[in-house]
Amino acid sequence: MVCADLKGAEETVKGIKTQGGNAVSKKLDVSIPADWKKMMSEVNKEFGGVDYLVAVAGIVNRISADTILDLTEEAWDTVLNVDAKGVWLGMQAVIPSMLERGSGRIVNISSLAASKGLQGLASYSAAKGAVEALTRQAAVEYGRQGILINCVAPGTIETTINKATLETEEGAKNSSGTTAIGRWGQPDEIGSIIEYLLQDGSFVAGQVFHVDGGWSITGGVEYGDSREM
Repeated sequence: MVCADLKGAEETVKGIKTQGGNAVSKKLDVSIPADWKKMMSEVNKEFGGVDYLVAVAGIVNRISADTILDLTEEAWDTVLNVDAKGVWLGMQAVIPSMLERGSGRIVNISSLAASKGLQGLASYSAAKGAVEALTRQAAVEYGRQGILINCVAPGTIETTINKATLETEEGAKNSSGTTAIGRWGQPDEIGSIIEYLLQDGSFVAGQVFHVDGGWSITGGVEYGDSREM
């Protein structure tokens, strides 16, 4: 397994090895085509190709307020380059290897923000909406060549991207209160649906799976300012 991140993925690799797996860490800026080309050259040489891709890289706008009026061009480009362009470049990089093998699985990570208006997340919502559209498009283009491409859209998950929100009493209460089951999610609960789509799900293509504790059927949380999440 190859784990790639902007600063490397040693912590992830350590966790995989602790559980008996095998993995290597590589540095990758998902928004730069040359980085993908370099990594794919290494992966093809070391492993002979790619069977699976899980596109999890994502950021929120820390540069400006993320409303339509306050959003800056720099912030827009930064978020879209990672969250949307990075997904496109990732698929563009690995699909040729999958076509050679005649099979492959791709899971792109979106967000409930792609389908539910959330105050203060304009560029993030736009980027994740693009991820879902790209997933459907790619699923249509390559499904008949044996490549199954789907999307997982999490709700509030206890990760570093919203650490500040969840650490405050008010933020934690509001976020857990939006769900039908009264709590936010854990990373391994996202991992379970990803594992299903990679290992099973042989008749599933171009779908978006909401893993949100029922947030999509209940209310919403006002994040307000993405710089303070």
